[in-house]
Amino acid sequence: MTLAVRWAVVAVLVLLLWPLQPLLAQPLFSPTQDPLAGSRVFGTKGCAKCHPVNGVGGKIGPDLGRIPRARSFYDLAAAMWNHLPRMAERMRDFGIARPRLDPQETADLIAFLYTLNYFDPPGKVQAGRRLFTEKKCIACHQVGGVGGVVGPNLDFLKQFGSPILIAAELWNHGPAMAEAMRAGGIERPTFKDSELRDLIAYLKSASPARTEEPLYVLPGRANQGRRLFVEKRCLQCHSVRGQGGREGPDLAERQLQRSLTQFAAAMWNKAPAMMEAMTARGIAIPQLRADEMADLVAYLYAVQYFGEPGDPKKGRQLVADKGCLGCHSVDGAGGKAASDLARVKGLDSPATAISAMWNHSLIAERRKGAWPQFTPEEMAHLVAWLQLLERTR
Repeated sequence: MTLAVRWAVVAVLVLLLWPLQPLLAQPLFSPTQDPLAGSRVFGTKGCAKCHPVNGVGGKIGPDLGRIPRARSFYDLAAAMWNHLPRMAERMRDFGIARPRLDPQETADLIAFLYTLNYFDPPGKVQAGRRLFTEKKCIACHQVGGVGGVVGPNLDFLKQFGSPILIAAELWNHGPAMAEAMRAGGIERPTFKDSELRDLIAYLKSASPARTEEPLYVLPGRANQGRRLFVEKRCLQCHSVRGQGGREGPDLAERQLQRSLTQFAAAMWNKAPAMMEAMTARGIAIPQLRADEMADLVAYLYAVQYFGEPGDPKKGRQLVADKGCLGCHSVDGAGGKAASDLARVKGLDSPATAISAMWNHSLIAERRKGAWPQFTPEEMAHLVAWLQLLERTR
């Protein structure tokens, strides 16, 4: 999938993700946060002159599509603030004008950056061919006229443009495949996500060409995924933000943020344990259509967008601890060089607050003293306090 197609596909997130109030402390993407629009902001504001995305773009800053860590709204907001002095210096060196970001642009840009980990780079065909044999897939399945006939012919996967379709097939046919492997004395294989990417690449390359257009399952609808999470009784074993069962892990934990292929690999690798637990609890093993699998993935991915909510009291303390009051005042107490934070209007959303911090830094970056650094958690606290000021004014 080309970068341009990736950017187009992430746009569906904004169309399909809605607030999930029963299980969340705060909403996720709003209808006004558009990752596709954010990709345009990334280009028009000059971000691409310094930063590449998956190898495409400038070479001055790090590749923002290859940062292997969780990136909630506040991870990204804190990174933008913390690196601002260095970014401003490099932009001056290269004659790049410092951009201003309005709240809409800030929301869209962060939504775009957040979705970059959702998609995977293509796998390696040669490695996938080797895995098809080593993992004993060839003993039961045929692709391109080569292989066994115990299981279904896998040529149909040529048409599948998303690992989500693969995940659905693996889940639905898992019990039958496990029984066939036991009968044939074949050890059930596990897959790293990189191996699954390679295997999918091989299956697509080895399958005969099809006349149909490729099928791309889009990331899905988070609100429908939340409903399915309850209806399919996932909630009996798994929790989200501490609400739900304890048999399996909390699926909103930051370290569990997965790409599509990582999710598919996890569903396959953990299927035996999950099915055993469901059987012990008398829970019928559900069948999942590809679109339902996509909706579940969208829900579990999007639930981490804001991360943990901030604490306004801690935010107020940070204003003092980080030296903000050297320039700013709060209700008249503090510095006079910049605005009174208790009287600044329009800080009613996280994106608005981050936008104001970014744009204000055009002045603040020239202040004397060390540039204050914020962790993502501290950024969440600070924004929560600014929002509280707005609501109580």
